[in-house]
Amino acid sequence: MAKNKKITVEGSEISILQRETQELISLTDMAKSQMQEVIIIKWLSLKSTIEYLGEWEALYNPNFNYTEFGTIKNAA
Repeated sequence: MAKNKKITVEGSEISILQRETQELISLTDMAKSQMQEVIIIKWLSLKSTIEYLGEWEALYNPNFNYTEFGTIKNAA
């Protein structure tokens, strides 16, 4: 069963979802801070994020363009 808890970072409340041995932090809550654009831009520029998004698209998007994604991933 998943459990939710919250932490406060620099005055902003951030949700943490715990599933078995994993803790997942809410990117949405993090982005509600004063520097929301910077957080999202940095997160989206990480190679691991791009790889994750590619895996998700490959699983759930039947029209996923592998060639174009490869170009984007290699540029990261």
